[in-house]
Amino acid sequence: MAARLFEKYNSVVKPALEAEFPKNKMLTPRIEKVVISVGAGEAMKDNKLMQNMADTISLIAGQKAQIVIAKKSVAGFKVREGMPVGIKVTLRSEQMYVFLDKLISVALPRVKDFRGLNRNGFDGRGNYNFGLNEQLMFPEVVYDDIIKTHGMNISVATTAQNDSEAFRLLELMGIPFTKGRE
Repeated sequence: MAARLFEKYNSVVKPALEAEFPKNKMLTPRIEKVVISVGAGEAMKDNKLMQNMADTISLIAGQKAQIVIAKKSVAGFKVREGMPVGIKVTLRSEQMYVFLDKLISVALPRVKDFRGLNRNGFDGRGNYNFGLNEQLMFPEVVYDDIIKTHGMNISVATTAQNDSEAFRLLELMGIPFTKGRE
């Protein structure tokens, strides 16, 4: 069974984008991947906390998260080569749509005083980045299992040619943006 958001893309969003941007049908913008990442910060020195963070992100994403290891030593940040510096997971195809559907319909409405995601998160090449302050908004996360709350960065990579096409794609997919220009 296909993900609900993927069916919405094929039945509603794709025809609307083809009508709005009448170029080659192969150039119709689509979501390519979603990357969820967490910087370790002070968890670099605590393996138990790092593993707890990785387990939480894996639970949220529905796919095993990988711990990112430092490639070079940086004295200013007290990082040595081989130390864990973060956690990331890359979602593609069906799991990506399941995660985005869960984010849009369940997690973001649970954020206190949520007024929408910032419209300024586009990078100029059609990709959108935004951050969340804590992981407790996701229903899978059990509060008692968390050692320390942490935020996460979510990057949505699209095949759009520019930011306006990417914005329209994400808006039609149901991502709640703030009202008006900021």
